[in-house]
Amino acid sequence: MRFVSTFGHGPAVTFRRALFEGLAPDGGLYVPDHLPRLSQGVLDDLSAKSLAAIGTEVLRLFLGDEIAERDLHALVSDALNFAIPLVPVEKAPQEVMALELFHGPTLAFKDVGARTMARLMQHFHDRDDTITVLVATSGDTGGAVADAFSGLSGFEVVVLYPDAQVSPIQEAQFTTLGGNIHAVAVQGSFDDCQRMVKQAFLDGQLRAGIHLTSANSINVGRLLPQIVYYFHAVAQLPHQDEPVVVSVPSGNLGNLTAGLMALRLGAPIEGFVAATNANDILPEYLRTGRFIPRPSRQTLSSAMDVGDPNNFQRIQTMYGADVEALRIDLSGGGYDDVDVKNTIRQVHDRSRYLMDPHSAVGYLALRAALDRRAAPATGVFLATAHPAKFAPIVEAIVEEPVPVPQRLREQLARRPRVTKLAPDLGALRHFLLSGQNAV
Repeated sequence: MRFVSTFGHGPAVTFRRALFEGLAPDGGLYVPDHLPRLSQGVLDDLSAKSLAAIGTEVLRLFLGDEIAERDLHALVSDALNFAIPLVPVEKAPQEVMALELFHGPTLAFKDVGARTMARLMQHFHDRDDTITVLVATSGDTGGAVADAFSGLSGFEVVVLYPDAQVSPIQEAQFTTLGGNIHAVAVQGSFDDCQRMVKQAFLDGQLRAGIHLTSANSINVGRLLPQIVYYFHAVAQLPHQDEPVVVSVPSGNLGNLTAGLMALRLGAPIEGFVAATNANDILPEYLRTGRFIPRPSRQTLSSAMDVGDPNNFQRIQTMYGADVEALRIDLSGGGYDDVDVKNTIRQVHDRSRYLMDPHSAVGYLALRAALDRRAAPATGVFLATAHPAKFAPIVEAIVEEPVPVPQRLREQLARRPRVTKLAPDLGALRHFLLSGQNAV
């Protein structure tokens, strides 16, 4: 398997090179040069396989002989050492299930990709080199990446986040670790943070001074492990013969891109739903055929407040920029904060199932998609974060306390260590090269 840029320039590279480069030299994102299907034997046997076994089968399609299968299985087993259960939420009028992706150490779906990527980097790392992992976060990515790399020799992590625009719990997860983890509050939006990361990778002065890589879904090493849980979801379905529709809370579109890749690899899923908040860039594209980025709007589902999603170019590459082809596999819907609040309250009242705001957006879009269908289907929405990560929001809606796990309580009690920067490359360059952050 080779990896090529979405911009179509430059040579095809190995997975190892794509993993450590993060961004392709021409500014594009790395994608596999083809998407092979899993064998029918593997697909038929999914329900009998463990999460680690499914992860090994999926990832070896992309890693080939760059890592021994035995080593890959051990790596995946270590990274994905937590449950990803498919949980019934409602039975009528059609069955709705939640794929709970928040049972990892930072209680968010980003643990899957971040932990696997960190272990892949550790496996391939030249121990004589120090690598700076530069990551932008609108919420959960920062905590997941910080936890995955915390204390890992040979790696320094710099987390950029929009100041005062992530939840206190999310912020505590990456600002209180210290050591090789450095938190940077950018005086702007998440889109500013994301732009700064992209600019840093194209900056000759920075690339000459330090070894940079990325842990955002820019990095194909974090994206590909997310394919695994779509196959794991199918493996847990109670009715294997019924059509399946999967709704994906969508911001930067990495999670959705992984799902569409899973479809190409043979996952028995009929279609996907792109579930967005008021930042409905992708649903608008599906309606109109025009992709129009715009400044992001702040919402209760803050990790999805993205006005110019990076992974759109990967989706475009997969579908040849053909919106009609994409519409065959994907529908979309955008929902505002009033919709989200009502949904969290109503589902909790009906089913006693508690959702965070991002998962609620996924539920809303799934219900709308199932209601549009002429024939019944099983619906799955991705529950992307534990409701405790948004406890003040959720508690105000359901008027009940949300239990906060002990680990989160401990993080909230620690002193944060944060550097504040203006939203421009010059400020970031100075920070990275000055040695103030110990990089």
